[in-house]
Amino acid sequence: MCGIAGLMNSQLDEQRATGRARSMIDQLQHRGPDDVGIWACKGLALAQSRLAIIDISDAGHQPMTSENDRYVIVFNGEIYNHLSLRQELDQRGLSPNWRGHSDTETLLAILSAYDTQTALSKCIGMFAFALWDKKHRTLTLARDRMGEKPLYYGWQGDSFFFGSELKALRIDPDFRGDIDRQALQAFIQLAYIPAPHSIYENIKKMMPGSFVVIPQDLTPGTLPGPETYWALQEVVSQEVNTGISDQDALTELEELLNSAVSQQMIADVPLGAFLSGGFDSSLISAVMQANSSTPIKTFTIGFNEKQYNEAEHAKSIASYLKTDHTELYIDSSQALNLVPDLPHLYDEPFADSSQIPTYLVSKLARNHVTVSLSGDGGDELFGGYNRYLWAKRLWGTMGRLPSFARKAGAGAIHAFSPQMWDSAFHLARPITPGSLRFKTPGDKLHKLADLLSAQHPQELYNRLISQWPPSADIVLGAERTPLPNISDDTLASFEAQMMYMDQTGYLPGDILTKVDRAAMGVSLETRIPLLDHRVVEFSWRMPLDKKIRNGRGKWLLRELLYKHVPQDLVDRPKMGFGVPIDAWLRGPLKDWAQALLDPSRLAAEGFLDAHAIELCWQEHLSGRRNWSYRLWNVLMFQAWLEAQKK
Repeated sequence: MCGIAGLMNSQLDEQRATGRARSMIDQLQHRGPDDVGIWACKGLALAQSRLAIIDISDAGHQPMTSENDRYVIVFNGEIYNHLSLRQELDQRGLSPNWRGHSDTETLLAILSAYDTQTALSKCIGMFAFALWDKKHRTLTLARDRMGEKPLYYGWQGDSFFFGSELKALRIDPDFRGDIDRQALQAFIQLAYIPAPHSIYENIKKMMPGSFVVIPQDLTPGTLPGPETYWALQEVVSQEVNTGISDQDALTELEELLNSAVSQQMIADVPLGAFLSGGFDSSLISAVMQANSSTPIKTFTIGFNEKQYNEAEHAKSIASYLKTDHTELYIDSSQALNLVPDLPHLYDEPFADSSQIPTYLVSKLARNHVTVSLSGDGGDELFGGYNRYLWAKRLWGTMGRLPSFARKAGAGAIHAFSPQMWDSAFHLARPITPGSLRFKTPGDKLHKLADLLSAQHPQELYNRLISQWPPSADIVLGAERTPLPNISDDTLASFEAQMMYMDQTGYLPGDILTKVDRAAMGVSLETRIPLLDHRVVEFSWRMPLDKKIRNGRGKWLLRELLYKHVPQDLVDRPKMGFGVPIDAWLRGPLKDWAQALLDPSRLAAEGFLDAHAIELCWQEHLSGRRNWSYRLWNVLMFQAWLEAQKK
C-alpha cells in the first residue's frame, strides 16, 4: 500500500518536474512512510511513497522500471495472485530476470507482456497505478474493479495531475481548486461525492474497473474517455443459477472465500483483522483463523454508550475462535478530539460519521500490525441492509394506492409534530407490539411521510439514500443533481436493483473511501476479501433467496459463519458502527457547529442556503427533530472549506 502522484507539463524540464513531484509526494507520506522515489524526464514526473508489505527490500523500490527499459510504474495496492502470474509468465517464456519477489515487479512484467486490457483482466487485487510508456510516450492510469484504491486525475491550466489523494494535487502552484457545485450538491444529499466527480472542477475520480491512456502531446484541458476492463453492469447481466442447491452454493462460497482470504494473508509484515462482532468481520476472522496455524490478531473498539458498543460481542467471538484479541474502549472526548482532523484526513468533503470509529480502530490495529483484513462488502453483495428487506414491501403497499391517497396520508402525518406522535405512542405503549416500539416513532413517521410521495421505485430508493431531500436546493447555483438510476431490465427484483446501485455508488464512494482514508491516515494497509471480484461475480450468479430468506439478509454468509461460530454468539440485531452525533451537536460540539453554521458566514461564502440550514439547525437544537445526518453533511463541508484557507 502506498501513495502515488505525478504530473505532465511539456514546459517543465526534468529538474523542475522532479521538484514539483517531490512537493506532491511529500503530502502523502502517511500512505507510505518507508520509502520515497521519484522518476522524471522532460515534461513528466512519477512519484511514490512506499508502505513496504511484500518484498520489503530495495528490490521493491518504486518508481520501478521494466527490464527492457520501456516502462516505468508507480503502484498503490496489492496483486494477490502475483505468484501464479509469475508462473504463467515463466511457462510462456515471457518473464524477465526477476530481481525480487514484489507484486509490483510482477504487475510491471504482466503489463510489459500483454496489452493493458488483457493484463488487468488477469490480476486479482486492489490497485491504482500510473504506467509511463517511453516508446509511445503515453501515461496509463488504472483502478481496481470495485474501487478499493483511490485515484484522482485531471488538468489544471497547462499541467495534468494524478494522485492518490487531492492534497497531493492541491499543493502544486498550477492547481486552481474551483469548487464543483454539482459535486457539492451530490455530497450534501449523499454524504460522499460519487465518481467520476470530485469536489474540484476538472478533477475526476477514476471509475472502478477502468483505465485511461493519455498521450504526452495531448492538448491541455482535453481527456480521452476511460476504457473498461471489468464492468459490474456486465456481471449482473449474467445468467442466475436458479437451480443451485443450498449446499452447493455454500460449498462454492466457502471455496472462493478460503481462496480470497488465504491469498490476502500473504505479507512480509505483521497482519491481523478488524473484528467488530458483526457477521461479516466475524466471518473473515473465522476463515483467517482456520487458515492459520497460530492465533491471528484481532482488534475491536468499544464505546461506553451501550447502544453503540459491540465490543462485548466481538470479545466473545474472539474467545471462541481463540484469536489474539485487543480491544480499546473509547470515551466521547477521544472521539470528539478527532473531529478537527477530519477535513485533512478525508481530504475532500466526506460525512459518514462512522469515519470516526473507523479511524480509531485503524489506529489501534496499527500499533500491532501493518496489514488488517476487513469484512466490508457483505451487506451490498448479500442483501444485508434493512432497506433491502422492507423497501419492496413498502413500495408494494404504496404502489396500490393512488397518488392523491399517498399525498393525503403524508399530509396527515405531517399535520402533527414528531413530539406529538412520540407522546401518542408513549400513551399507547402498553398495547403496542414490541416490533413497533421505536425510540423516536415521530421521527420515523415523518420519514415515512417523506417516502409516500415517491412516484416509482427509483424515486423511493433515491429518497432512502438521500439525507437532504432530492428536491432540496441547498447548494446555491447548482442544478438539481440526478441521483443513480436503478432502471435495468436485466435485474428482475427491486432488491437486486438496490444492491447494484449500492455496489456502484455507496460502496466505492462511501464505505471504501472511509476505510482507505482512515487506515492510510495511520499507514495501515486494509484488505477486503469479500470484494475479491470472484466473490462478487459469484454473488450475482446466486438467486435472491440465497441472499435474503425468511425476512433476513446475508443468508449464505450466515450459514457459512455458523460452520465456524455457534449461532447464538452472532444472531442479534444489526447495530452498525456509529457515534452519537445527534447528542454531540446539542452538547460538546454545539459551539463548533454554531460557528460553522452561522448564517452570515454561509451567506458570505455563497455556497449554501443559509436560511434552510438555520431552520434545520434550530429544529435540531430544540429537540423537535433529529437532523444530525443533514447537519453533519453541511458541517463536514464547512469544516473542509475552513481547512482549505489554512
